[in-house]
Amino acid sequence: MKKSLSVNRLAWKLLEKLYENPDFYVVKVEKADSGAIIVDAGINAKGGFQAGKIVTEICMGGCGKAKITHRQYGDLWLPSIFVYTDHPVIATLGSQFAGWQIKEGDYFAIGSGPGRALALKPKEIYEKIGYKDDFDKAVVVLETEKQPPESLISRLAKDCKVLPENLTIVLTPTTSLVGTTQVSGRIVETGIHKLSKVGLNPNVILYAWGCAPISPVHPKFVQAMARTNDAILYGGITYYVVDYENEEELKRIVENAPSNASEDYGKPFMEIFKEANYDFYKIDPNLFAPAVVIVNNIKSGCTFRDGEINIKALMESFGSESVHQT
Repeated sequence: MKKSLSVNRLAWKLLEKLYENPDFYVVKVEKADSGAIIVDAGINAKGGFQAGKIVTEICMGGCGKAKITHRQYGDLWLPSIFVYTDHPVIATLGSQFAGWQIKEGDYFAIGSGPGRALALKPKEIYEKIGYKDDFDKAVVVLETEKQPPESLISRLAKDCKVLPENLTIVLTPTTSLVGTTQVSGRIVETGIHKLSKVGLNPNVILYAWGCAPISPVHPKFVQAMARTNDAILYGGITYYVVDYENEEELKRIVENAPSNASEDYGKPFMEIFKEANYDFYKIDPNLFAPAVVIVNNIKSGCTFRDGEINIKALMESFGSESVHQT
């Protein structure tokens, strides 16, 4: 098991920026009864681009960098997030992947971030990539609209094998700017997850970068969630450097990697979700991928690209319309 990089140690250093200057980052830092630290980045705090950037880097376990930039999508200029990493597998599958379904009574949240590498959630991913963390502090990021109950905080500390006072939970509702920013910041992770599903061993990925629009904020959770999906499915670009022997096989993998390889591709996610009766499991899993996937094979020097930016779907999803003055 790889232990050279501690995602929790690196993320804890990033957390200190939020602790030391919550007013600048427009977040609220509070202590739970158990002693755990709760960072509210969008429920009762405004948050913003700066906090979204930091939370994205925390999600990547300090093994990747994020930059807020802008790009033009048709007639629409949008804030966008650019992320890059020299440790793509650990940063994404080892930390950022939102693979921890958390339920406590009627409370539900999606967990991600470096704490997963201590709790080994889900275990099969860590076995596949050969990584686990070993640190006495843990950071868990929850995509949620509510404060977590004390019983859940205690359980998370236990799962991460740390004392409650050594646990920090970052809360990022999808209906906040931090929420939309950090979801688009998962662009590289989404691509790696899809590439591994269509046959690529993620351990051959040496470096990666990705860019995706930050979707306009929506006050309703379902619409906000749909827009954040569309930002990646129809506007996200990823680039991977791999070391791969079989070039023909690599070409086939890249052809199946973008979102347009899915039978559900083309409509805004909200429409797809409605047609599936609001059941994620009825949606073709091949849809969850970047719009464009580019792979450079250092073994041969060849670069393969597939997919497309879908301006029409983005405009429909984001409710964009021109305002003409007379």
